[in-house]
Amino acid sequence: MTRRIPIVATILVGLAVATMIALGVWQLQRRHEKEASLALYATNIAQPPAAFAALQPLDDKGLFREVSASCLRVIGWTVQAGHGAKGETGWSHIAACSTGAEGPGFNVDMGVSTSTAAPQWSGGPVRGRVVWTPDGEPLIARLFATLPPRTPLIVAETAAPGLAPTAPPDPASVPNNHLAYAVQWFLFAGVALVIYGVALWRRRA
Repeated sequence: MTRRIPIVATILVGLAVATMIALGVWQLQRRHEKEASLALYATNIAQPPAAFAALQPLDDKGLFREVSASCLRVIGWTVQAGHGAKGETGWSHIAACSTGAEGPGFNVDMGVSTSTAAPQWSGGPVRGRVVWTPDGEPLIARLFATLPPRTPLIVAETAAPGLAPTAPPDPASVPNNHLAYAVQWFLFAGVALVIYGVALWRRRA
């Protein structure tokens, strides 16, 4: 006995497949955007040092630039897993800095050690490459949720007393795996169509 194709289920599967394909196309677009960003970061590495205040408001186009700034006062310390310039592993000590009239505050990575105890550093001039402070938020959350502005992080060339310099930021460490994500979404769409096609065939059998 031949049964009619379920309209509601077909519409739902079609919407799901269309969404997966759209996400795959979006990932391909993100791949080209990331390639352009990586090329810009490589150019920034070769740029002469700039005042941190001159790059405000900071956006992705200013990342990996060597900057100088003044930390007027350390508001607090945080630690995260890090690597030293010589390859050693430990805890990166990140100071939250107040800049007063110079501009918005920033964080500065003052070096790594095997201890989580805060170093004896209360502020002063810093120089290093600027990136964003890691916040652990996935990209999808930043697309669909309202999150606070990202905080700049200067990885200092000179470590605080008792610490070893942190490895400088390298654009080569920025992943560009959007092609793999795109392929995954397209595969998911294909698998969904195959599964639904098999379900329809069994329904009609």
